[in-house]
Amino acid sequence: MKSCIFCKIANKEIPVELLHEDDLAVAFKDIKPIVPVHILIIPKKHIESIADLTGKQELLAGRMIMVAKKLAEKLGIAKSGYKLLFRVGRNGGQEVPHIHLHLLGGGRMSENIRVV
Repeated sequence: MKSCIFCKIANKEIPVELLHEDDLAVAFKDIKPIVPVHILIIPKKHIESIADLTGKQELLAGRMIMVAKKLAEKLGIAKSGYKLLFRVGRNGGQEVPHIHLHLLGGGRMSENIRVV
């Protein structure tokens, strides 16, 4: 999708430091972090929402979760704990219409994600 900011990042039209890249996904720091470690993992292919995933895309969803796990280890937050968050649709808090998985950590978080 031409106007999608995440597609532009995945296609390297917008320069960002990629923390991970493979054939299916990329990962980078959120520009407005809500906790000390706030990474976004996105598919390279434009898919608007988790609600739009098909059974054929199970590998993609699993890959995104495994990338998050590996980044948590690499960034030193795996042992202390972290959150993985998919927001789905407007009422779910999804701001960018491109699937993205939030990796959140770096401090003890409340139920509402804020570091306490």
